[in-house]
Formats: sequence, C-alpha cells, structure tokens
Amino acid sequence: MEKKIFIKTFGCQMNEYDSNRIYDTVKKIGYLKTENKENVDCYIINTCHIRDKAKEKVYHEVGRIRELYKSKNKPITIITGCVAQAENEEMLKREPYIDMVVGPQSYHKLNNLIKNFEIGKKIEETEFDVVNKFNYLDNTKNGDTNISAYLTIQEGCDKFCNFCVVPFTRGPEYSRPFDKIILEAEELVKNGAKEIILLGQNVNAYSFKIQSKEYRLSNLINTLENFSEIDRIRYTTSHPRDMTDDLIDCYSLSKKLMPFVHLPIQSGSNKMLKLMNRKHTVETYIKIYEVLKKINPEIEFSSDFIISYPGEDESDFLETLNFIKSFRFINSFSFIFSPRPGTKASTLKQVDYEISKERLIKIQEQLFLHQLNINKSFINNSVDVLVENEIIGQNKLFGRNKYMNSVIFDGSKKDVGKIIKVNIEKVNQNTLFGKTTNQRELLN
Repeated sequence: MEKKIFIKTFGCQMNEYDSNRIYDTVKKIGYLKTENKENVDCYIINTCHIRDKAKEKVYHEVGRIRELYKSKNKPITIITGCVAQAENEEMLKREPYIDMVVGPQSYHKLNNLIKNFEIGKKIEETEFDVVNKFNYLDNTKNGDTNISAYLTIQEGCDKFCNFCVVPFTRGPEYSRPFDKIILEAEELVKNGAKEIILLGQNVNAYSFKIQSKEYRLSNLINTLENFSEIDRIRYTTSHPRDMTDDLIDCYSLSKKLMPFVHLPIQSGSNKMLKLMNRKHTVETYIKIYEVLKKINPEIEFSSDFIISYPGEDESDFLETLNFIKSFRFINSFSFIFSPRPGTKASTLKQVDYEISKERLIKIQEQLFLHQLNINKSFINNSVDVLVENEIIGQNKLFGRNKYMNSVIFDGSKKDVGKIIKVNIEKVNQNTLFGKTTNQRELLN
C-alpha cells in the first residue's frame, strides 16, 4: 500500500540534493513524495548547521508538526542532515515527538529504518558511512526532473577551519567515483536537465584516483562539456586553496562553464584568516581573481564574509571593508560570527554584539551597493536566460542568467528548458525583471 512522505529542507544546495535522493530511495518501499504536509505517513526535517539557531529551528518545526497532527495519526518524524549528526541523542532526549535522527552519511539505511519502525522506539543512526551510502545511491535512479539539476560529486572537508562544523557533521573529504558521477549526469540529462551544478562542501578538492590516474573537477567539467544536451555547467562551493591551474584553464577552454565563481574569502584581513585557519591569504585570493579576470574579463565573483570573528579589532574590520570596496562582487553572503559546538572557535571570546551589528551593517551596505549597481547595468540590455519554470499563478517565467541572477519575465511556457534573450527593464538587489524579445516586439 502506498504511503506519503514530506521533506522540509533547510540550508544548502547539497541538502536539496540529499532530499531529492531520499525521495528516490523511499519509492522502493512504497513512500511517495507529496507537497501536502498535512496528511503524511512520514515527515522528515532535513537540517543545516551552518547558520545561527539551526537547532532551535528544528524544534520549532517539530512543534508545528505536533500541532498539525494533534487530532490525526502521528507521522514517523525523522530529523536528518547536519543538526541530526551534531546533536543526535540529545535531540531524542529533548523532544519526545522525534522518532529518529539520521546523519547525512547514513541515508542508505533509511528504508530499513522506516520499514522496521516500532512506535515508541527511538533510533539514532549517525555513523560516517559515506562509501556505502553512495554505493547504494548509485543503484537508485535519480528522479530529479529540474532544468537546472544538482549533482553531488564530493562530501566532507579536511580543511578544519576553526569556525566550521562540516568536518564533524559530514566527515572527511570523500570524492565519488568519476564514472558513477558521469552515469548520474546521463540520468539527469535523460530527465531533461540543461544545466548541471556540481556540488561539494569543498567541491574543487574533488580527486578520484584509479590505476594511477587522477580525475579532478576539471576532468568532470571537460567530460560534461561533450554532452550535447547540456548547455551550462557550474560548481559550488570552492576553496581558494584548491583553485588549481587545470581548473582555472577550464575558464578559457570550456564554452559551457559559466563565467561565475563563488569563492569564499571570509575576511579581508590576513590576521583573521590565520586565526580562522583558512590556509590562504588575501594576496592568494587576489592573484586567483586577477588570473581569472585576465583569462576572461566577463567572469564575476561572489564570496562569503564572517564579521566579528573572535579577535577581530577595528583595523581588521577596516581591512575587510576596504577589500570589499576594491572588489565589485556580484553577490555575497555576510554574517556575524556564530559559534558552533565542537569547533575550536566555539570557546573563544566573542566580539561585543552591538559592535558586530554595526560592522555587519557597514559591510552589507557596501556589498549590496555593488550588487544593485551591477544589476542596474543590465537595464535596457538583453541577457541570455536559461528558462527553468513557469511561475504558477503569475503568467511569468523564471530563469537565470550566466551569473546566477534570478530573472522573472513575460514569456511563453514553450520556452522552458531553452536559453532565450530577455530584455531587462527593471531590477532590485536580487532579481532582474524583463520581457523576451518577442514579447517586446508584440507590444511595440
């Protein structure tokens, strides 16, 4: 008998990929995906531990489930993802409504756990078993039918930045076998994918060795380049230390790799980078930027910034602010430092919160100014947009340009899956708005 499952996904693109693969997996035991969370047999919260108050968000969501089902049969309630890995048994003790916590390297065990679930029995499964997980998933068809599809190639991280919980929640770096990634890409193409986004916590550290041959991210890009059905290739998230020459060369050799580089620096102060254990310097970052810009002046960068990391004084902050002023990042993420249990930085003295808020405001004013000005430069120009879907109820289409800008525009549903030219008429900080060339001609 078929049952229904709903997954609430928090956080990064890798969690979105994981949620989709969980849906693919549970089909084997008769659980079908639903968007209606009010009548399900299994409710999964797939969690992220990167941002502040991630744990509390989980408990709030569980409270909403309890309220939703107070007069109905309780669904099997499962917490997956990085919070499940970090908090595991503590979550089961604190919140009796939770039935299972399953870490991100144990998803291949979910079917058996759900099939054999007994009411009242609490389950914690958080072993680092990434090899068996991917061996299992490699034998499970990827059902993602999105025009822009995610494909995980690497998990975990060996960098051990002092602020980051990833090595403790995702484990050490693991690179999937090259041939298995290509086979999954072929599946996604059959499903209609026109863009492949390669994912990893440290994606440009991808390294798979077999019979003395090493395959790197550049090899994946070059192989996907030969897929006639694929129009665009992207990857995220990368580390400055792993921007190798062969990867940089892809920006001059590949016609499908988009000229957009998300490369987190975290701070414009070398002192802070050392305290963070980032293993790169501002000068290294600038060199990568300059080399890529020389290869292709159209390349744009986005980055991440941690504000008020322990030890940051006014001069460190000003170095970061001046760094941002000298770079026109097309998009960036910035946050006040938030300690994560288990990391080295979690025990350090924090910068005064009021000072931190003032610094963040100044940083974001500059970042958002650059972002808005770059978006304004698109006005009255046409951009190539890969059309991803129709916006339900709005009679508009959604897609992205080569820089990952969201584009909302008037157009025809028949254009979904195509790259078309859109004339940009107005913008805000995050989105471009316009009409297709054909639409403008009709109006004129």
